[in-house]
Amino acid sequence: MVRVNIVGAGKVGQTLMLMMAGLDGVIVQDVLSQRRESALRATELAKTGRAVDRIADMRAADLWLLTVPDDRIAGVAEKLAGSAAPGIAVHCSGFLSSAVLGPLGAAGWQVASCHPVLSFADPQSAAQQFAGTYCAVEGDSAAVQAITDLVARMGGTPFAVNAQQKALYHAAAVFSNNFAVVVQGIAQDAWAAAGVPQDVAKALGDKLLGGAAANVARLGPQAALTGPAARGDTEVLDAQGAAVTAWHPEAGQAYRVLSDLGWRLKQTGTTKGDA
Repeated sequence: MVRVNIVGAGKVGQTLMLMMAGLDGVIVQDVLSQRRESALRATELAKTGRAVDRIADMRAADLWLLTVPDDRIAGVAEKLAGSAAPGIAVHCSGFLSSAVLGPLGAAGWQVASCHPVLSFADPQSAAQQFAGTYCAVEGDSAAVQAITDLVARMGGTPFAVNAQQKALYHAAAVFSNNFAVVVQGIAQDAWAAAGVPQDVAKALGDKLLGGAAANVARLGPQAALTGPAARGDTEVLDAQGAAVTAWHPEAGQAYRVLSDLGWRLKQTGTTKGDA
């Protein structure tokens, strides 16, 4: 039986609790959050675990999952190092490496990080979508093995990531997901400014984004890229860039930078200039 304690009962913690609640051989023991009400809601939602008020109230466990915001991980590690017997601790930040758990490592713990590449806007939806989710893992060998086994049992796909490049790794996820959403927002604003009806603009965005995603998945970014930047059509790029800048200066800057990167990607297969 793998005994798991949860520190942090937010959306990530709730999702993982929902996933573990149905696993044989895994038991969620104690759940701690900044507010007891949050821990209680999490245990009620997942129908597992016991809400507690302090780290000192938490029982010994085989695995501690620290699902708190990034700026609280180090502080929780310090408190845990001084309050509990050494074990295995894993945080779920995509930006920070396992090194942030240094106080635990110094106290004899095995530590790791595990970042599920998934939107946690709604824990129940996230739990339903978790199967096949890629999870970036790095850290001490015993901790990596423990969290890798648990992720696999929950239906996720663990993979190794360079601990020294966690910030770059997470930035890649931001480019792939968050910034793609921002770009769609710019497109919707531009269509509105051009007089395109809202329902048509939405349909256009859905169709183009869906097609782009399918082509990238099938062909890769270089082959999937089309449009004036891919063709090197400088007259269109210059005129269109000026029009966008006149309408929305910040979007105009983005248009010019992305056009330059697009041309480079099409010619070389990479956006980096020193390739």
